[in-house]
Amino acid sequence: MAAPRAASSRLTQSVVILHDNALAPQVCGEQGVHLKSIEKAFEVNITARGNELTIVGAPVDVQLSDKTIRGLYELVEDGRILGKRDVEHAIQLVKEDKNADLRKTFNEKALVVSGKRFIAPKTLNQTQYIEAIHENDIVFGIGPAGTGKTYLAMAMAVSALLKDRVKRIILTRPAVEAGEKLGFLPGDLAEKVNPYLRPLYDALYDMLPFERVLSLIEKRVIEVAPLAFMRGRTLNDAFIILDEAQNTTTEQMKMFLTRLGYSSKAVITGDVTQIDLPERQVSGLVEARDILQAIEGIAFIFFSKQDVVRHKLVSRIIQAYEEADSHRKTDRPAALTAGQRD
Repeated sequence: MAAPRAASSRLTQSVVILHDNALAPQVCGEQGVHLKSIEKAFEVNITARGNELTIVGAPVDVQLSDKTIRGLYELVEDGRILGKRDVEHAIQLVKEDKNADLRKTFNEKALVVSGKRFIAPKTLNQTQYIEAIHENDIVFGIGPAGTGKTYLAMAMAVSALLKDRVKRIILTRPAVEAGEKLGFLPGDLAEKVNPYLRPLYDALYDMLPFERVLSLIEKRVIEVAPLAFMRGRTLNDAFIILDEAQNTTTEQMKMFLTRLGYSSKAVITGDVTQIDLPERQVSGLVEARDILQAIEGIAFIFFSKQDVVRHKLVSRIIQAYEEADSHRKTDRPAALTAGQRD
């Protein structure tokens, strides 16, 4: 059992009764593994006697643990089989928002893309991202790698296609190396840029059967193309995703945003800390972030390292680089001053 936080502070307790005895073991997990995760996350003690759970700890921690357990019980009542990740995601959601509705997040906003993959938001920002895509025709998802920006956008696109809300999906990204380097690669233009589009293909194959993806691409229902191919087009009845948008120029971003046609949605994703443009070249994503936020119908969702859903080391790596970058910026004036003295 975990020791309650701040043993010297006032402790309290809460009793949660899981009314359906058959569902109680699913909430607790095999050998109480789910309860142990909650104990560790909130630094409380949980004692289980049959279908009665007693939580002891600091008031705030007990309140959050209680909410998490009750939310998990509702999910089990809905027929969901809880896995380790589900419990971790529930804990994260409650930590970020004590008023989070787990049933709504896991069920109403869940994305059932196909028989191959069940996808649901795992953090508060991801939930807001999905809601923003539902409610707006243009959405920007900005943040570090691993936060699900592109993957969730792809899930929304595939879901919209399968529900006949759009007639096609268009996936695009800029090929920054579309200058001299591409000229030395073998093949025609499509073959040259294909490696840069590979992450978009990977997401598709993760959501739909391989043969179906190939069929949809062959029928041009799904189109994967470099950003340059968007010029001069009007995209109606489409779900369009622009990935790696931090590497667009001002002109490219404006060109892309003005392609939007009737009954279409566009999602633009990128990481402003990973800009590969030449020095002094303004990122179209950065500029759009600065000038478009006041326009109704356009939403911006900003992700952070807390939203990283890849391996737990990814968020630590991001934090380490952020700290190193902060130190460099702090040390730079001193270094310049020393150089001037020399």
